[in-house]
Amino acid sequence: MKYSWLVLFFLVVSCTNEQTVSNDTSTEAKALPAPIIVIHGGAGSITTERLGPEGTALYRAALDSAIDIGYTILANGGTALEAVEKTINFMENNSLFNAGKGAVLTAMGEPELDASIMDGSNLMAGAVAGVTSVKNPITLARLVKDSTKHVLLKGRGAEAFAYEM
Repeated sequence: MKYSWLVLFFLVVSCTNEQTVSNDTSTEAKALPAPIIVIHGGAGSITTERLGPEGTALYRAALDSAIDIGYTILANGGTALEAVEKTINFMENNSLFNAGKGAVLTAMGEPELDASIMDGSNLMAGAVAGVTSVKNPITLARLVKDSTKHVLLKGRGAEAFAYEM
């Protein structure tokens, strides 16, 4: 099976691409494991009883689509960061998930979105918190990581940075 899924909270983790490794003293090559993607599709009290068979099928299909996006990127030589960002973009753009378009609103009736991303190879990270007008907070978090000296931008500062970018 090429994937695993779990509906609890919004997170994507990917591992290394499958590749062949050999050293100069041996002709034997050792295959590394295939990519593994674990996702959480949202927090809350979503149960199969509340969703019914049709709703459950919609969630499972959307989770499968999210996993396929990340898996395809990794299988085609893309980086784990690309796979994470694009997988989460899909989830942020899908109202079924508690992220982006489907986020739970505040008591004031507005979305306040947070996202973070980390490159495990160098421990560089970027995050945004409390953004209200950013369609894809994970992309903004990656821009914080890649384009600033900061790790976290929040609220108005994050919104201004998004507008600038």
